[in-house]
Amino acid sequence: MFNKLANAMSTFVKRFLPDAFVIAIVLTLLTMILGMVVEGKNLSEMIGFWGGGFWTFLAFAMQMALVLVTGIVLADIPIVHKVLDKIASLPKTHTQAYIMTFLISAAAYYINWGLAVVVGAIFARAIHKRMKNLNFPLLIAAAYVATATFPGGLSSSIPLLIATPGHFLEDTIGLIPTSETIFHSSNVIILIGIILTTVISIKLISPKEAKETVIVETVKEMEEKIEPKEIISTPAQKIENSFVLALLIGAAGLFFVISHFVSGGGLNLNIINMAFLSLGIILHGSPIKVANAFKEAGFVVTPIMLQFPFYAGIMGMLSGSGLAATMATGFVAFATVKTLPVFTYWASGLVNILAPSAGGQWGIQGPIQIQAGLELGVKPSVIAMSVAWGDAWTNTIQPFWALPILSLAGLKIRDIMGYCIIIGFSIGIVTSILMLLVY
Repeated sequence: MFNKLANAMSTFVKRFLPDAFVIAIVLTLLTMILGMVVEGKNLSEMIGFWGGGFWTFLAFAMQMALVLVTGIVLADIPIVHKVLDKIASLPKTHTQAYIMTFLISAAAYYINWGLAVVVGAIFARAIHKRMKNLNFPLLIAAAYVATATFPGGLSSSIPLLIATPGHFLEDTIGLIPTSETIFHSSNVIILIGIILTTVISIKLISPKEAKETVIVETVKEMEEKIEPKEIISTPAQKIENSFVLALLIGAAGLFFVISHFVSGGGLNLNIINMAFLSLGIILHGSPIKVANAFKEAGFVVTPIMLQFPFYAGIMGMLSGSGLAATMATGFVAFATVKTLPVFTYWASGLVNILAPSAGGQWGIQGPIQIQAGLELGVKPSVIAMSVAWGDAWTNTIQPFWALPILSLAGLKIRDIMGYCIIIGFSIGIVTSILMLLVY
């Protein structure tokens, strides 16, 4: 039954879902209309909010771009390809192949979401080369829905943000260590619950054999890339290819990261980026190889760079018009101490469809939800994670963060969204129940 439902949903979505950038434009216009209808603003005011917010999150966008690119650069190392290819030989059935793709992607998401985007695409293609009659879009969907596990990982935006000195809510909630968010037992339970739910959902919707398979040549065949051996003869080339130079600067970066933790510092976005950049420089073995890896990763980032300002504009309208507050308080008005995390989770999922950026979303929704939590006696760490889980939940059906893996896979959002909707719905139900139990 689940398999038929997933196929029907996939067929419907392929027919009617437009390109991701078109969706961003439609959501922009929809938010303008909602601001005028619900909040009573006029068109001029809504356009003003949109233009005012368009470039608001440039710094955060740069941090997110670096998270993605440093992850790609770290994944684009021969040993990573060899390990993934070895693991790809383990599944013996089609269902095992889909589930293994999700689990490998989820493991990578735990380390770094930028790394996960590449690892998921590479592993899906490695699996597909071994089992030619697999449904490739379902493989990519299985890799992408692992995004729902992102808040429980080491690069989780909101927990890292509130653990970073100088964050905008520091005067209200102080610095909250990751021991109270990412690594707290309640969030570990939710993470495990999401993983189990996704595995079961994939098993239920997986066809035994795909009637036809879809695989497209990508811009960059990462797992089959053959680099011609460069003849190093000039002094400039020797400096560019110097392992010593790479080792020195990479070691300096890692020393800074280690010193940060030794002196009592916690995980934050800047530290994550420094660590992955430094490791990438060392493991690539020369400055020029890192520079080339960054250049090649650029095509994956460009769709995000195009759409991020539009979603920032949507955030500006949500915030300026009061629409975000209405959406958030609409749930909070009925909340109790026990139900506030769940209502916050739902509100966050709803806002995320219009504004798919955990850090940016926290900027407009965090103050509202934190204030409600303080009034009801709910810990700020619980509120923060509820927002984070809600954001990641509807990422499964929001096309923005799927852009990198789709670029690598050579697919369109319509190819995977039918499967993502079914899995995302299951995740939402189970997570809501778990929140009632553990928070």
